[in-house]
Amino acid sequence: MKILLTGANGYIGMRLLPNLLEMGHQVVCAVRDANRLSVDAKTRSKIEVVEIDFLEDPKDQSIPKDVDAAYYLIHSMTSSVTDFDEKEAQAAKNFNTLIEGTNCQQVIYLSGIVNDTELSKHLSSRKNVEDILYQGPFHLTVLRAGIIVGSGSSSFEIIRDLCEKLPFMITPKWVLTKTQPIAIRDVIQFLTQVLGNAETFDQSFDIGGPDVLTYKDMLHGYAKVRGFKNYILTVPVMTPKLSSYWLYFVTSTSYKLAVNLVDSMKMEVVARDNRLQELLGIETHTYEDAIEMAFKKIEQNLVVSSWKDSIASGQIKEDLETYIQVPKYGVLQDKKSVPIADEERVLDNIWRIGGETGWYYGSWLWKIRGFLDKLVGGPGLRRGRTHPDRIFPGDALDFWRVLLADRKNKRLLLFAEMRTPGEAWLEFKIEDGVLYQTATFRPKGLWGRLYWYSVLPFHLFIFGGMIRNIAKFKVKGEG
Repeated sequence: MKILLTGANGYIGMRLLPNLLEMGHQVVCAVRDANRLSVDAKTRSKIEVVEIDFLEDPKDQSIPKDVDAAYYLIHSMTSSVTDFDEKEAQAAKNFNTLIEGTNCQQVIYLSGIVNDTELSKHLSSRKNVEDILYQGPFHLTVLRAGIIVGSGSSSFEIIRDLCEKLPFMITPKWVLTKTQPIAIRDVIQFLTQVLGNAETFDQSFDIGGPDVLTYKDMLHGYAKVRGFKNYILTVPVMTPKLSSYWLYFVTSTSYKLAVNLVDSMKMEVVARDNRLQELLGIETHTYEDAIEMAFKKIEQNLVVSSWKDSIASGQIKEDLETYIQVPKYGVLQDKKSVPIADEERVLDNIWRIGGETGWYYGSWLWKIRGFLDKLVGGPGLRRGRTHPDRIFPGDALDFWRVLLADRKNKRLLLFAEMRTPGEAWLEFKIEDGVLYQTATFRPKGLWGRLYWYSVLPFHLFIFGGMIRNIAKFKVKGEG
């Protein structure tokens, strides 16, 4: 079958793609920016890529006519606190318009469990999108999932941050809300097995794992799998805003996502039936199994995707192309260079920067900068990076966003998503045995210039040490 995969660069899309290819399907990946589809060259050669922004006028865009089925994996919860529901509704309407002129027979939509009479804004939006898609010229199959647990999922990363950093927690009362988590492996199994299955046409199904747990149970369950105890005190009063700030400062989640998650966590999300599980013969994994499987992926450096690599998780509002041309005029720069003997080794060091490796010099200063960034609403350093030694355009890298990762031409370009009174780029490139490191800042008014000169000592100290250590750093085990 020829399948349209929307949201191909998202957390679920990146997990689903290799499974569809393995099953022998032709896959058309619909993305806003083809330059940031985070797949290797081998995978790229097997797929077709189309640039479509489902928030834009469908008259100026098109979907290949010969697609047989489509996955609708478009969500906007991380992009806004106020109008994400309007964006999701508009995207669904535009999708219906675009799909009209194709051969598409089935659309599969991954939604959220909506069995409460009073829905959160997030779940109400998902239900509204479902209703809109049911009006489309195709058979719709809706899978309504609860919390998805897997390496790189927002739920897993939040639980991980909370448990690893806070052995004793004072939590709001919503931690006593019941939910039914499901392993990402099981979600992918459901998504692939309903494809082309006429028995699932024009129906909505709840999917969940075998455990119905409170969020408190999930925090204790994580600690049990990891081999330690945690202590949780629940308080009756904690405002949604305070709860959102609590999640934002302790975990790697963005503030926008924290607000929307807290709004949803007050609602019970438990599957009403398991008829799809019986129909497909799928045996789901327990919550603790899902945690263990996630850590196996992490330990083997096999994390396929992370919610943090979504552009919406940071500050960039447009496509990467908007930022990839580093300005030359009206900017302030810090340029450094050092001769190097082994270009490949230095390139390896550049490709490992950030995350667990750190920034090669003055780690405590980078941490302070990350903490200060978090205080003013930035991402801080807690996003880390998805892969320890692989980088793709669009990836989050601590409080930077990868604009260009061209290993062949030995160039890495980053854009700062930290809060600053201006725009900042950091570039590494190797030419003729010399490593060049350039920090560029385009200030916004007087405050921007004052900011640049106030951190100038930091640049002299940190950037000088960073380029020297990148040039000489050896990975453990090397000669």
